[in-house]
Amino acid sequence: MFIPKLYKSEDYNLMKEIIKENSFALLISSVDKIRATHSMMMLNEDDTENIYIETHISKANPQAKTLKNGDEVLCDFLGAHTYISSSWYDHVNVSTWNYEAVQIYGKVEFMNSYELYSHLDKLTSKYENSQQCPMMVKDMGREFVEKEMKGAFGLKIRPTEIFIKQKLSQNRKENDFKNIISNLENCDENGRKIAQKMKLLKK
Repeated sequence: MFIPKLYKSEDYNLMKEIIKENSFALLISSVDKIRATHSMMMLNEDDTENIYIETHISKANPQAKTLKNGDEVLCDFLGAHTYISSSWYDHVNVSTWNYEAVQIYGKVEFMNSYELYSHLDKLTSKYENSQQCPMMVKDMGREFVEKEMKGAFGLKIRPTEIFIKQKLSQNRKENDFKNIISNLENCDENGRKIAQKMKLLKK
């Protein structure tokens, strides 16, 4: 990911926020050819000195059939993003896009059955907790879950490089910056979120 110095962030709390809120991300590999799979990802912080990404894909997926322990992959997370109209400037310029993104390069480690079960349990809990009648992994019965696990390929991705990008009109003068925020506050949810992020830059 190309990150001009103005937009580069080293805020690891921001990284965690982007991953948590945008966990349906791309798993990209290039073992035999470039392959990409959208998959649910979680940041494992059990050991804060050695965090890693957890995910799983189908064993029937050609990507799963080509990956080996130690292969390098890329996890690509896109956070809030929105269109920025050039009509919001007080001068002629081009339109653009504001966004937050995280890219993590890492080495693959295959999960064993215990780790995969734990991963599926945590992942299910994350999204079922808010349901009216949550269906947790423990409610499905271990025999059923282990049968379903036979079709899943669990992966741990140990980070080797982390890139955090926060492009929020930092290159605009004060008047244009404020006008962009004002317009975004009348846009959709993503636009309003970017407006709030821009306000925080000035605090």
